[in-house]
Amino acid sequence: MLKRFDRGVVAIFFSSMLSALNGAVAKMLGEDMSALEIVFFRNLFGVVLILYTLYHTPPKLKGGNIKLLIWRGLFGFFAMLMFFYTIVKIPLGEAVTLNKTSPLFVSILAFLVLKQNMSIKSIIALITGFIGVVLITKPFGMSVGLPHLLGLFGGFLAAAAYTTIGKIKDIYDSRVIVLSFMGTGVVIPLLLFLVSSYVDSDGWEFLFSEFVMPNSVKVWVLLIFMAITATASQWLLTVAYSSSKAAIVGIVSYTIIPFSILFGWLLGDNFPDLMTLIGIVLIVIAGISVKRG
Repeated sequence: MLKRFDRGVVAIFFSSMLSALNGAVAKMLGEDMSALEIVFFRNLFGVVLILYTLYHTPPKLKGGNIKLLIWRGLFGFFAMLMFFYTIVKIPLGEAVTLNKTSPLFVSILAFLVLKQNMSIKSIIALITGFIGVVLITKPFGMSVGLPHLLGLFGGFLAAAAYTTIGKIKDIYDSRVIVLSFMGTGVVIPLLLFLVSSYVDSDGWEFLFSEFVMPNSVKVWVLLIFMAITATASQWLLTVAYSSSKAAIVGIVSYTIIPFSILFGWLLGDNFPDLMTLIGIVLIVIAGISVKRG
């Protein structure tokens, strides 16, 4: 039996690989569907799988903080929506790296909201991470746009989602935590589909889009494949954060970036230029520095 430390590291490694693979599949689906539809179907299949496992093996933990469970679902859903929209619009490796700025946001929020002291090391890490973001988005070259900004916002929401996992991991079964996230990812898209025809979606197409039932075998196969692997990835993520120290898990989670660059390149993305690669490396260094405190 693996030690708790080893179990968490192995879980997050495979979770990162599956997450990168899901990003690649979502990029393929983006040719036929909106980001909101991808999120809806991804979570719909996942909810069915999780409910089946809960029916087969009921959870032993009783819960007790429904508010945080709901917040975990909301943060996770909107982080996923931002992420999927971003990976459809820009290279997969860049989108994933922007999403992995979440540790930097955790550090900033701890300072501003929780009034925690920020060390010189943390300040240097934040500056390093910001420089990395600039190198990836290239704002002075006018290539920065809504996808890059939403990618950063998704990183912020992901940080909030991961924080809630740490708060409720001891009172809720990992499958229940995943269900809160995926269930929210089904209900909210349904509501957005209903109101989309009454809303001017110009500039808000990532949030409001009309529902179109897929009619291609290829799309259905990709959706089912993504749902299965995504559910496994979320479960492994929750296991990882529940089994090992968050700092250790967070560091290993950066393996998603090379996986994403590889999958994106296989799908036709240009290999990152030197400036982008330097930006990616700086963000990884900054994230690891913040996590190690």
